[in-house]
Amino acid sequence: MSIAAAPVRSLRPGTVLADLIPASRVRDVALVVGGAALTGLAAQISVPVPGSPVPVSGQTFAALLVGTALGARRGFLALALYTVAGMAGVPWFAQATSGYGMPSFGYVLGMLLAATVVGALACRGADRSVLRTAGAMALGSALVYAVGVPYLALATGMTFGQAVAAGLTPFLVGDVLKAALAMGVLPAAWKLAGRKG
Repeated sequence: MSIAAAPVRSLRPGTVLADLIPASRVRDVALVVGGAALTGLAAQISVPVPGSPVPVSGQTFAALLVGTALGARRGFLALALYTVAGMAGVPWFAQATSGYGMPSFGYVLGMLLAATVVGALACRGADRSVLRTAGAMALGSALVYAVGVPYLALATGMTFGQAVAAGLTPFLVGDVLKAALAMGVLPAAWKLAGRKG
């Protein structure tokens, strides 16, 4: 008799990857703090973009990953903690910055919104297949830009077209690569867990 792979078990609706860890208040607090810390660490993977006050960094990818893995509520709380702590002086925004006066702060606010939305989509199974994950990541990235680019224009006095050229266009190739990484990681995590919704 051959040994088959772990059986696929159905989960209750609304389950995200974090829910595979046994539930407790301590778990939820650790996930929120860990999600904020992961985003802060990923933000330090940062490369300046010539002609733009916005660097390429890992924080957007981390924010979308945190939202998707933790779900809407915990994803929101993790990014809210990241945002508030950064505003209060923790130097964990991109390039070890903090505060809310920098031109790129709108992207942080966009990440807060995006993490919440992709978390809600993950609760509906958007992280369990390659195509649905691609759609969730694309929407999350669009939300980051929808807040970040207008904020950049207002903070710097750029026209909207200039803000798009400095704060969106240089990042599109990187966003495609980040989405491709998420498309591989998230569905694979569900497959490894041997579960599907």
